[in-house]
Amino acid sequence: MEPFNPLRSGFLSDPYPFYHLYRNHDPVHCAVEPTPERPGFWYLFRHADVVATLKDPRFGRELHRVNAPAAAHTLPETHRAFYEMAGKWMLYRDPPDHTRLRTLVSKAFTPSVVSALRPRIATIAESLLDAAQDKGSMDVIADYAFPLPLVIIAELLGVRAEDQTQFRAWSNALSAAIDQNRTPQVYEEASRATVALHDYFLEILEERRRQPQDDLISRLSEAEEQGGHLDEEEIVATCILLLGAGQGTTVDLIGNSVVALLRHPAQLQYLKDHLHLMPAAVEELLRYDSPVQMTARVALEDVCIGGKTILQGAKVTMVLGAANHDPHVFAHPDRLDLKRNPKMHMAFGVGIHFCLGAILARAGGQIALTSLLQRFPDLHLLCAEPASRDGIVFRGFESIPVAWNPAPCRSLATATRP
Repeated sequence: MEPFNPLRSGFLSDPYPFYHLYRNHDPVHCAVEPTPERPGFWYLFRHADVVATLKDPRFGRELHRVNAPAAAHTLPETHRAFYEMAGKWMLYRDPPDHTRLRTLVSKAFTPSVVSALRPRIATIAESLLDAAQDKGSMDVIADYAFPLPLVIIAELLGVRAEDQTQFRAWSNALSAAIDQNRTPQVYEEASRATVALHDYFLEILEERRRQPQDDLISRLSEAEEQGGHLDEEEIVATCILLLGAGQGTTVDLIGNSVVALLRHPAQLQYLKDHLHLMPAAVEELLRYDSPVQMTARVALEDVCIGGKTILQGAKVTMVLGAANHDPHVFAHPDRLDLKRNPKMHMAFGVGIHFCLGAILARAGGQIALTSLLQRFPDLHLLCAEPASRDGIVFRGFESIPVAWNPAPCRSLATATRP
């Protein structure tokens, strides 16, 4: 088969037929053959291979463990700030550094912490819908899906409310650079955002050291002082990561779910009639059109998968979207079925790098969709094909224009719950 290329025509609008093709005919796929200079590039499309590899300690995130790091001077000066900052993120670290960072930050995302946040999430959701209600229409992404998790993450970090508009631009720049479909301009914008965010968070960190508050920056600073071994740069890097990648999953969860439901009227009606089943419905929506489609690792030694040898140093991309449509795990995988129990889905990954903010993303998605369907039960798309974002790792929409009856019903949940 020809090498898998996620930039080919038609892939971004609907990648799932391509996933089926490679999973059926070349599930352990070598897209770039190994040479003496490079060890190769692989894609995994089967659910079982994706799960096994994500759990396998023979695969890591730190490329320099098996390949000599690129000399700093080989990077364009305009790209360097982003690369250097990304190298400090737990997202790209292996144990023991990953374990240390994750242990400290995970305290902000426990079930009890997220449960306490749910009323605040609901309040923000309602205020955003209040602002849109009388207009009769809105862009789901710009007016709802993006600002909701951004405000929550900003408040969790302790960001000043008046700075949240600027945070939106910085967050967009970072998210674009994390994706695989990148250009020099994307890296330049991400580096500028990185420098601005570094200075911003460093200033807040200094303020919190003088006067701690009930926010994540204060807690990370206190952990450092109490022997938690988080240095100043790691605290700042963690805050930038949470802003750049932490809220994007929820944005795309909400947006992808709205489009999926509006394209499947029978499933939408079922959910409106059974809003108490929203937690299970969100899991199926996560499986059906996952916000994160791929995640990569590097082979730390030679490994055999599916009868093929992956050489030490090779990059391996696990295609989460393909795993979530594997018919050996999910019957009729291309069918949206809100009665399904998709407990094996890979939308948040698995293993030590399982998405740290999964609990918060689930809560945000559940509350956002419930509030939206309660407020606007006759919600409908204003265009046949909402604009997809130009991304490979992160799958979502640039814009989702919708409309509703100007006199919305506010009692749907009460009327339909048994």
